Amino acid sequence: MRYEVLDSFLGDYRRLSPTERALFKNVFPDFVAACDRFSADRAAGWPASLRVKAIEGAPGIVEMTWSFAGPDGRATFEWMTIDGQLSMRWRRVGGHQIFRNP
Repeated sequence: MRYEVLDSFLGDYRRLSPTERALFKNVFPDFVAACDRFSADRAAGWPASLRVKAIEGAPGIVEMTWSFAGPDGRATFEWMTIDGQLSMRWRRVGGHQIFRNP
């Protein structure tokens, strides 16, 4: 899966605690594998553990939630096409506060 990372995501990531970064890194391989399945078959669905869904009121932006209990873990992204290939753009990462500007 090809992807881009916005500066907002990088800034959010730098502000994460070491525990939050570790939790994100732990879920990242599962997310990439799920993205690869999705790009091959959009009906494949997502693992329930990642809770991937569209964000209400933010057309085209999707959220992934990997932790509800402390610390809260969420990331937002959007689908795009790069050189004819389905790709994604990471937008934000952190807790529930990222939804103010997803």
